[in-house]
Amino acid sequence: MNEKGAFLNRRPIITIDGPAGAGKSTICSLLAARLSFICLETGALYRAEAYRLKLQGWNGNPENRADTKCLPDIALKQDKGRTRVIVGGRDVTEIIRTEEIGLMASTISAMPEIRQKLLPLQRELAAEGGVVAEGRDMGSVVFPDADVKFYLDASVEERVKRRYLEMSSKDARINWKDIENDLILRDGQDRGRFISPLVVPADAVVIDSSNQSVAEVIDFMISVIERILPSRKCL
Repeated sequence: MNEKGAFLNRRPIITIDGPAGAGKSTICSLLAARLSFICLETGALYRAEAYRLKLQGWNGNPENRADTKCLPDIALKQDKGRTRVIVGGRDVTEIIRTEEIGLMASTISAMPEIRQKLLPLQRELAAEGGVVAEGRDMGSVVFPDADVKFYLDASVEERVKRRYLEMSSKDARINWKDIENDLILRDGQDRGRFISPLVVPADAVVIDSSNQSVAEVIDFMISVIERILPSRKCL
């Protein structure tokens, strides 16, 4: 499948890559709803696996790996426009949104055995198209022939602010500096890992959302999709 023409029999696949805190999850969910597509939040798969390993006693140190041979049953379900994460029959959507789990997920995403197990699952979930997939390597590795690719970015200051507002609303003990340090560490891990590093995918439209509202970003994405896929009935 090297040419986009090979995908004419299925609905489009749209990818959104970018660093932590850029707003990918929010944009993915709302864009998918606007298009009547499925939101595939692939980062949630890595968070779910990090959560499982944490339950097994893994402390996040890549040199002290827990058992990664048998993945639990992981499923992504759509509920009122939001992706719910199910592990072993339990909804862990909120549990895995902590900074600790996010940092652990970034660590295991560099483990070849983890990526090899999750890659087929991600492609299977998007096999019929009609998907907006967000993550760190959606347009570069998982769906290199996606119909439309975006790279969503924002300044470090803006990303820290967004993450702080999100996390502090749930826990008053959240510290701004801790979030900033964790985000910078995750940036380094995501961009520096040997396996599927965070990059701007070929042909991706880069969007700096630092000074844009969510609505402005989505409206711009829709305009790009309509331009790239003028003959596809995807809206």
